[in-house]
This record gives sequence, structure tokens and C-alpha cells, in this order.
Amino acid sequence: MVGISGIPGSGKTSLATAVVHRLNAMSPSPVAACIAMDGYHLTRAQLSAMPDPVLAFARRGAAFTFDPTKLTALINSLRSPLTTSSPTLYAPSFDHAVKDPVENDIPIPPTARILLFEGNYLALDKKPWSDAAALLDELWFVEVDFEVARQRLVKRHVRAGIAKDEEEADKRARENDLVNGREIVDNRLPVAEIVASREDARWKTP
Repeated sequence: MVGISGIPGSGKTSLATAVVHRLNAMSPSPVAACIAMDGYHLTRAQLSAMPDPVLAFARRGAAFTFDPTKLTALINSLRSPLTTSSPTLYAPSFDHAVKDPVENDIPIPPTARILLFEGNYLALDKKPWSDAAALLDELWFVEVDFEVARQRLVKRHVRAGIAKDEEEADKRARENDLVNGREIVDNRLPVAEIVASREDARWKTP
């Protein structure tokens, strides 16, 4: 089990997806699976119940707006020894249309022997995130220049409808995503691999 982390806009999802696709292409049946941390966002209802819900929604994506304890429970379950009766386990996904997680949406069959988790805080040296990291076999970190990440985030936010235009997207990137990014970089656990993020047209979303 490998945890791939990095700041927002670093390319974690692209890397994890490419690695899983390549591993599965080399095998007659799928042996790898990717679990995104997005499914562990707190729900909108949970954010609304926080002491300062306005701040919680404005900072959605910050470490405190996730449920790392729930993630740790899944990783613990996945570490159980496999037997002939081992069941398929499930991870939540995130529905961007309703802006909430979808429970039990990503199947993790017992035949998946290589699991790549990807998310901002998988190498964060703060509890309870570090408890989840301790259960993973390796940590990788995708390194990117903050300005490159900002440019990617602006385009992503407009494309996804998170922001109505580039000005609003830039404000969100600077005041939330890159603030989170600084916390991620400044509080990173030791990692086994550092992957430098580079612009590559072959990885671009159409």
C-alpha cells in the first residue's frame, strides 16, 4: 500500500491513475487499485454543524474538513491477512455534482494486491493523519512549484464550476488551496520517493 501526497495541483491523481493503469496492463487481471482521499471529505451537513460553518465551507479542502479516522479504519481493514473468504471492501468516492461523498462506491477486491492511495494529507506529520500514514508501506510525495500549482488550480476550478471565472478561481487557489499546500510542505513526514511534477502534454485533460 502506497500513499501518494502533494500540494493541491501537484498531479497526484494523474500519477496514481497512470501507475495503476500501467500495472494492470502488465497483468492478465487487475492487480492494482487507486483510492482517492476525496471520499473522506466531511459532508456538507457536518461542515454546517461546525462552530464556524462559514469558515468551514470557505476552507473546504483543508485538513480539518476531512475524516482521517475513517480513512485509517479502511487501511486497517485492508491490512488484514487475505483468505479464500476475504470480502470485497469499499471506499467512498466524491460526487462533485452534489458536493458530498458517496459511501461504498469504490470496490477494492481481494485480488487487488497493490493499492495506491492519493490525497493531499497522506504524509502530514500531524495526528490523526500520521496514524494513517504509519499503516502504509511507502509514502511518495509529488513535488511542484507553487506558481505552477496555482495556474493549474485556476484552470481546474473554472472547468469544474467551482469558480465562475479565473479571478474567483485565483482567489480560491491563493486563499485556500495554497495555504493548505504550505501546511503540507512544512509538516511532511519522511517519504520514500519524491516525484518531480513536470508539464507533459500527454497527461493533459482534453
